Amino acid sequence: MEILNIFSNMNWLLALCFIAGFALVVFEMFHPGIGAPGVIGGILLLTGVIITAKTVLQAVIMLAVILAVLGIALTAVLNSATKGHLSRTLILNETLKKEYGYVGTEDLEFFLGKEGSTTTVLRPSGTAVFEGVKLDVVSEGEFIPENKKVRIVKVEGRRIVVKELKEQENI
Repeated sequence: MEILNIFSNMNWLLALCFIAGFALVVFEMFHPGIGAPGVIGGILLLTGVIITAKTVLQAVIMLAVILAVLGIALTAVLNSATKGHLSRTLILNETLKKEYGYVGTEDLEFFLGKEGSTTTVLRPSGTAVFEGVKLDVVSEGEFIPENKKVRIVKVEGRRIVVKELKEQENI
């Protein structure tokens, strides 16, 4: 019966402590990154538990109730995030496009069609030199020995695909 009397000695100050604590922690869930509201809310909740609970059992029960309520709030936050209703400040709406001058990686397209030679064995990846520039390359799956002539056939971002030149192709 003592367990049911947990909230019997609660006054308006403790109620305000719990309400403000829950509000601040839930606010932090919807607007992560600030940190202060969540910490202050946690301190308020913990203070309310310490002041209200008369026994360790009451404190454990109150903490379990608080964690259950915060778990339900977190479920609501995650559900909101999956539907795209989470804070708009968290979502990057602008894109950095090549047309606006942004290049995420080096533009290696100018190497397309260039011929060079392997400096390591390609199994299928390795290194080759093209016009004095050493590049990490991959073959189209076949083994290419060291010091063989190769041509760049595809460039996909930083991935450079080469093909071995046969003797008749060198002419």
